[in-house]
Amino acid sequence: MSERLPATARRAAARSWSAPRRRLRARAGGAASVLLALSALLSGCTEVRYVAQASLGQVSMAWRTESLKEASLDARRSWRTRALLREVPHIKRFGERHGLTPTGNYTTYVELDRPAAVWVVSACEPLQFRSKTWTFPIVGTVPYLGWFDLEDAREFAAPLKAAGWDVDVRPAGAYSTLGWLEDPVLSTMISDGDEALGELANVVLHESLHATLYVKGQTRLNESLASFVGDELAKLYLDERVGPFSAEKTAYMRGQERSEARARALHDAYLHLSRLYASPASDAEKRAEKEAVLARLAADIGTRRRLNNASLVQFRVYNSGTPELGALLAACGGSWPRFLGALRKLEGQRFSAPQENIGQVVEPLIKAGCR
Repeated sequence: MSERLPATARRAAARSWSAPRRRLRARAGGAASVLLALSALLSGCTEVRYVAQASLGQVSMAWRTESLKEASLDARRSWRTRALLREVPHIKRFGERHGLTPTGNYTTYVELDRPAAVWVVSACEPLQFRSKTWTFPIVGTVPYLGWFDLEDAREFAAPLKAAGWDVDVRPAGAYSTLGWLEDPVLSTMISDGDEALGELANVVLHESLHATLYVKGQTRLNESLASFVGDELAKLYLDERVGPFSAEKTAYMRGQERSEARARALHDAYLHLSRLYASPASDAEKRAEKEAVLARLAADIGTRRRLNNASLVQFRVYNSGTPELGALLAACGGSWPRFLGALRKLEGQRFSAPQENIGQVVEPLIKAGCR
């Protein structure tokens, strides 16, 4: 699964480091098909407990599902929620006009009784930015696992912490099953305030990118690309749908600016610590300086969460290669279908390992002139 963080759909991981915001398929055959599809996705995973909870989580989703149209007309829901749900088909059609693949996703709705869709566990070495990874067939190697229950996520994280890893457990408001299942709109994808329309558009467009283009085993490339596409197309959608000077666009852009400020602080801390870890300082000195850097970072971005290497490396997963992706879009004359067509060449490319420098991956496409 590809997880998406909640609320400000701006900088996927940057939101997580600040204070977190927050047709019923009632036939056994439908639930069984969900289990079979998910089992195929996760087969070969050594964490049997993870497979079981993921399967049960998906079945629970399936039992709660109702058609998006019915949900948007249900008078028991607020007018605001119904209005936002009615926007989803427009967002999907907008994405398809800009080159995203049409899918059966987001034609249903699930009302969740929790503040996140899943909780994402990631781990990183404490004195270098090397993530722990898990490998699956189909999706390849990934640096995180999503859990449908917070206590299960914490229980899974505990032995990783005991083994000495820096561990991060963060909420995600949406995720993609990469086309294996028809993903629903989740109540956790709808935030408070005028920025909600832009955030909803961002999430739908971000996750639709995963169904359009996915490079096996390249999580940083896939998530950074999806973040870039979601961020940029959401702005265009708001311009077209409600106008560039609307309250919705203004609120969304203010959220973008706040997220960009957090992103700069996170990026600076990552670079500082990268230099520190590569230095000849002793491990004790590195740990002391690391704690000071992370304490300043937490104060700067206004979070009470305890930050660590896993927090920073996950931020990088979602926020790499933005200048190069922008340059490729420009080389494609601003055409999103051409941009996505150029990037599809990467799907057939053999990578020996997960790519850390997304700019280097994209630069040959820029030099080729989007051909």
